[in-house]
Amino acid sequence: MYVSPLESFPSALLSLLLVMAVHSSRTISLCRSQNCGIPLQQSLKLTRLIHKESVELIRTYKASQGAMSELFCKSSSSEVPKPKISGLEPSERLVSVSSILQSFLPHFQRVLEQQTDLQSPSSRLLTELSNVRNRSTSLASVINCLYQNLFPNLPAPEPAEGPTQLPPPQNIFQQKVYGCVVLRRFKEFLLNVARELRTLKGRVCRRPPANAFFRR
Repeated sequence: MYVSPLESFPSALLSLLLVMAVHSSRTISLCRSQNCGIPLQQSLKLTRLIHKESVELIRTYKASQGAMSELFCKSSSSEVPKPKISGLEPSERLVSVSSILQSFLPHFQRVLEQQTDLQSPSSRLLTELSNVRNRSTSLASVINCLYQNLFPNLPAPEPAEGPTQLPPPQNIFQQKVYGCVVLRRFKEFLLNVARELRTLKGRVCRRPPANAFFRR
């Protein structure tokens, strides 16, 4: 039996709200965790998942852009955040991860808006873009919780000053180039984040908590 998109919308919305509620409760639990390894492992797990999805997303993006997609996906853009993580101390590098991730989110939203105008509503690309964007928003929350857990005596990471700089209005070809640059750099950034979290686990979570010796 055929079910129209309008009829299925309430159930889809309910499912989304349930997922958001579960994520919120899990995030609160991670922030309150006394075990260094738990929030770090969850951050790493989510990072790897999004990276895996971003690889498939780039394939879908190229397939949906028509001829010359391989060529213009090799282009660059000064407006898109660079994937390199900076800082000397673990706390500084985790702040860098948080800052770069927050900077990518408006670009993801712009790409989604542009592709919504270019693709059909049932496009697989739009679904994958939405999924990666939503998971990336969740990752930003998890990274902030991780920072609070590892460095409770340091100030929380602050959002970048002013709005993220987005490109001016673009023609269709420029939109295609821009979208691919955003996705490619984001994939590279996630790979760097995964490496950073593995290093962080060895450097910061190596020692037991201070009260571990008093547990029975």
